[in-house]
Amino acid sequence: MDGLPIMLIVRVPAILIALTVHELAHGMVAKMMGDRTAELQGRLTLNPLAHLDILGTMMLFFGPFGWAKPVPVNPMNFQNPRKGMALVAAAGPLSNITLAALTGLFFRLGLVTPGTIFYLFISLFFMINIGLAVFNLLPVYPLDGSRILMAFLPRYQLEKYMRAMAFVPQLFLMMIVVEWLFKTPVLSLLLMPIFNPIFKAATFLFIGS
Repeated sequence: MDGLPIMLIVRVPAILIALTVHELAHGMVAKMMGDRTAELQGRLTLNPLAHLDILGTMMLFFGPFGWAKPVPVNPMNFQNPRKGMALVAAAGPLSNITLAALTGLFFRLGLVTPGTIFYLFISLFFMINIGLAVFNLLPVYPLDGSRILMAFLPRYQLEKYMRAMAFVPQLFLMMIVVEWLFKTPVLSLLLMPIFNPIFKAATFLFIGS
């Protein structure tokens, strides 16, 4: 196997599937709760082209982190907007955890052979889904974790949180770009202590070893 071409062959479909299911889950839960915004804008689809964000996709293809185009949601269509947004936000990471659990069955049932392209794809797909779940659950605006957190914060703390988050997205993006362009693991050093134990726990739980 020639390293880079093979990695691209397995990495591209793994990323596209993980991102597409993640965004579709957001839209499906929003529709179930009364908001058809995503459906009306053509986002309730398994077509990955409908969900791709150019910069976020490039980051995932060539760097350690990335994102898809957010599914449009109108919380005013929910009976309880804060609770509704939290459930919609949680749907994305939960879909990736579900995909990782299903992927683990291939290992548990002995359906993959080490050294094959399929083994590489399944292994990478498992890692990408756990990574997307962990990354999106960070309580950093506008990631899914921030919307879950905001559903439980009292109003006075919510205002403080939003003020604190005013410049965090730009700082977050800057660290991602620096890591991608200059190969300086700024964000990785911050996130790996969080990701590694969760990945090990997920591997033990879903794969067994």
